[in-house]
Amino acid sequence: MTWRQKLSGFYAILDRNDLELAELLVSDSGAASGVLQLRWKGSDHDGAGPSTRQLIEAAQMVKQVAHDHGALFVVNDRIDVALAVGADVIHLGQDDLSLADAIAIRGAQGVHGELLIGISTHDEEQVRAAVAGGADYLGYGPVFATATKENPDPVQGVDRLARAVELAGAVPVVAIGGVTPENVGPVARAGAHAACSIGAVNRSDDPKTAALAIHAAFQD
Repeated sequence: MTWRQKLSGFYAILDRNDLELAELLVSDSGAASGVLQLRWKGSDHDGAGPSTRQLIEAAQMVKQVAHDHGALFVVNDRIDVALAVGADVIHLGQDDLSLADAIAIRGAQGVHGELLIGISTHDEEQVRAAVAGGADYLGYGPVFATATKENPDPVQGVDRLARAVELAGAVPVVAIGGVTPENVGPVARAGAHAACSIGAVNRSDDPKTAALAIHAAFQD
């Protein structure tokens, strides 16, 4: 299976150091997502972010879980950590390392031979720039209102998502921001290749069922 085929349906994001949840998100007995991103921002204790050592140690363990189940392993923000642990993908935001710099320093690694680069985008200009700059895939949103970020970008809606998909052409687009099992249908019909959801899945009483419902919307 190619990385593009894995980047389809539910895009799993692990927002805490929780191997049990990681296993549930990618295992065949769980949600069986083809992608698992580590986006660990805060500590369980004092709210501070993990140290680089803690992040690397967590990334090594989460990568093993992802690869045991054939999923792509993604590191959020930290290309140094991605390179240190041999991640498959680095996902960057607009305020992180630039795409050009990431391309310049990425290594030949991961299960597909080269570190893939995903970029979060929030408007047409950013979509055009990311595609022109050589991003392997895009995140686009927030499609709906989200509580995951303290200062989210303006809500884009499904129509603008469809426009982003059109502008991206052959570059896959992952819908981000406020996606739930209840509203994912229009997201899939807009042409997105996948959708991620932290709140509606990771915070759910039944993460497996929520993840499978989001994934199912892309299978029609």
